[in-house]
Amino acid sequence: MLKLYGRWLSGIVLAFTLVACGSGNSGSASAPAANPPKAAAPAGPVVLHVGWSGSPDTLNPGTGQLAEAYTIYSLVYNTVFTLQFNGTYKSDLAESYKVSDDGKVWTFKIRQGIKFHDGQPLTAKDVAFSFNLYKAHEEFPFLNFYTADFDKIEAPDDSTVVLTLKDAIPNLESQLLSLYVLPEHIWTKVKDGKATAEFQNLEMIGSGPFKMKEYKQKEFVHLVVNKDYFQTVPKLDEIIFQTFGSEDALVQALKTGQVDMITKLPNTAVATLKRTENIKLVTGAPLSPSVRDIYFNQVSKENCPKEKGKCTGHPALKDANVRLALAYATDKQNLIDVAMLGLAKPGLTLVAPGQAFWFNNSLKDYEFDIAKANKILDDAGYKDKDGDGVREMPDGTHPLTFRLQFPNNYPELPRVAELLGKLWAQVGVKTEPQTLDPDALTAACCPTFDYDVILWNWSWGPDPNDPLGVMRTDQIESGSNETGYSNPAYDKLYDQQAVELDKEKRKQIVWQMQEMVHKDVVYIIPYYPDTVEAYRADRFQGWITDQPTLELENVLNLVVIEPVK
Repeated sequence: MLKLYGRWLSGIVLAFTLVACGSGNSGSASAPAANPPKAAAPAGPVVLHVGWSGSPDTLNPGTGQLAEAYTIYSLVYNTVFTLQFNGTYKSDLAESYKVSDDGKVWTFKIRQGIKFHDGQPLTAKDVAFSFNLYKAHEEFPFLNFYTADFDKIEAPDDSTVVLTLKDAIPNLESQLLSLYVLPEHIWTKVKDGKATAEFQNLEMIGSGPFKMKEYKQKEFVHLVVNKDYFQTVPKLDEIIFQTFGSEDALVQALKTGQVDMITKLPNTAVATLKRTENIKLVTGAPLSPSVRDIYFNQVSKENCPKEKGKCTGHPALKDANVRLALAYATDKQNLIDVAMLGLAKPGLTLVAPGQAFWFNNSLKDYEFDIAKANKILDDAGYKDKDGDGVREMPDGTHPLTFRLQFPNNYPELPRVAELLGKLWAQVGVKTEPQTLDPDALTAACCPTFDYDVILWNWSWGPDPNDPLGVMRTDQIESGSNETGYSNPAYDKLYDQQAVELDKEKRKQIVWQMQEMVHKDVVYIIPYYPDTVEAYRADRFQGWITDQPTLELENVLNLVVIEPVK
């Protein structure tokens, strides 16, 4: 699940998903953050230049949290299953598999003849090793999460992996999407203790369609094609992902041809790019359902992470009345119209409409009502006793002044923060906005809990297990639970849905969980953004843009595009 399904899990995760490093400020175009290798002359290698405002936080899949990291992982590594643009799963490393009658034993037959980038063979033993590695390291913020139901992972021979589950689960395919297969001969040297999480993995040896050539954090990622790839060999020779210091610079680079494709362009650039010759702008539903979220530091003293927790959140945010008042004081349609220029849908829960069947569309959202918000705070005892326009706690301490932090790689968030500040000021709440790069924001957030309110993003896979999982009590210590929310009744329901094989019964539980956290105002979801990306139509062709979901930087696109002839 990216901020994982890296903040994609964040994002991934990621995902916090789970979640890069370009400036969020608009203004005059600035120079790119680095000087990566120049595009070659037409007669030379075919190089795709991708501009983005982010950067992978690490090349180690175990500790990656940002969506940009998971983009690179998916190009360099393989998994047992992949997700297609139509929402279905496809076998990747497994040529076939079978499931026992009780649903607890999955036996995978791994394709033969696959090689890692260093020439060593990839076998079932590498698959089993990788799964066991993720399972053994609870400090991994996301990938360990996907192994929670694994009992044993064994490779009786070089072509067979036997995965035994504690209980039959309804969504194993989605749990395997981000379990990247690593080379045992490299990772066995760092498989124990802190060495695993500290391993930088700079060579990044995988088996995927692209190989790592050079990486400079917050500057560029330079990949080259794996000509021995066992599936579709890309028609590119190289890809360079370049980080830019502002969204204006990113758009300008596309216009001038410095880059061939950009991600996360500012909505303010949409009209201009539509009129620009040779540029194709595409919009659609994201492949990984995407959620913009407003979340509050609710962690209790008892649940403050023992090793890294600072837990400095404003005490008022532990009160559901305060969070409820802020929900009523948030004009979501205004945020969409002004900050997103209409390119989004009003939000409701962490489970997104793109997850279709699992999205609880029966919930009634908190309407925008300043008067009601003020009454909630009045009745709860939050008064402006000194007449400065900012309420205090019922005991007269701690003015309701909240740090409002957000990452600098989402172009609309400074405007969202400004609008929220004006809205919440009408109910006696003051905000102190602060832009941070995602690494710094992650450090403040998870698991240190050194924040009050954060604006960010999650991207999910197709199954509801991801968004529901980040609100579990047992995820607070690792920081995957970024809010510190703890509710034993919710935890019990999570465990029930995780093993419920009847789809309708599982849906009822999933809907009940959404209702519970919506009532508790664990998050305010202002909107679900559309995907808006652009590419140079005079440079490359063959992009997949006619499917139910869209993601130009996805490996499914980057193995099929080719130069315009």
